[in-house]
Amino acid sequence: MQIREHKEFRQARGLVVSIHDVSPRTWAATKTMLDDLAKWGVARVSLLVIPDHHQQGHILKDADFCRWLVDRAAAGHEAVLHGYYHLRVRRGTEGAWNRLVTESYTAGEGEFFDLAEAEAFERVTRGRDEFRSVGLEPAGFIAPAWLLGAEATRAVARAGFQYTTRIGQVEDLVRNEAHVSQSLVYSVRAAWRRVVSLGWNSLLLRALGSRPLVRIGLHPPDWKYPAIREHARKCIARALASREAITYEDWLGRQRSLTDS
Repeated sequence: MQIREHKEFRQARGLVVSIHDVSPRTWAATKTMLDDLAKWGVARVSLLVIPDHHQQGHILKDADFCRWLVDRAAAGHEAVLHGYYHLRVRRGTEGAWNRLVTESYTAGEGEFFDLAEAEAFERVTRGRDEFRSVGLEPAGFIAPAWLLGAEATRAVARAGFQYTTRIGQVEDLVRNEAHVSQSLVYSVRAAWRRVVSLGWNSLLLRALGSRPLVRIGLHPPDWKYPAIREHARKCIARALASREAITYEDWLGRQRSLTDS
């Protein structure tokens, strides 16, 4: 599937804050993050939900979590399908590059990095239908670590999802267009990663300048580190000075309306 870069000069302004890896396993931390974000002026968040997080607790086995998620969607947040297991089984014959990307970069969580189309389609449609069974209609699919192979991309589009995202862009699968937007994201697995993340995200936010769309991707472990949390707060405050916090689905709807007008 060939996605073309969107060349339209006008773009909708917005700040999309997303919380990745939402599941019953991370529910308590996610609620704390949402409370903090609301205090900081972020009333709508894209929640990236894993149906069966590392195969250690399916969302459909936790009725309270599902009700909470439906309530959050009713309040203006967005539930996004975020992989299925968020776990990639290591192949014994893969090369050094694949090992670097799927082990060092993602700690073995690049689930959709190289899935065949048939298997990817089965997982995304299963997740989509499970969302629907509790009253959620996911517009977006975002792969763990933003690693989505070509065959898996075709599967996501075939399953009827309206969009996906990479670390560097938002892809409108309905219009076959890509909107360039680099996401801020923190890496907290080691002290040196946390230090580098702080510096890199400060530079990136300055580089984004007045670009219409700013994206900040957060993970529950980020909130274990006060310096990361405070940095995220400052970045959000800067972005909100000239943008409104909205979800991916809402931003894409505004962008389409702007293009059509």
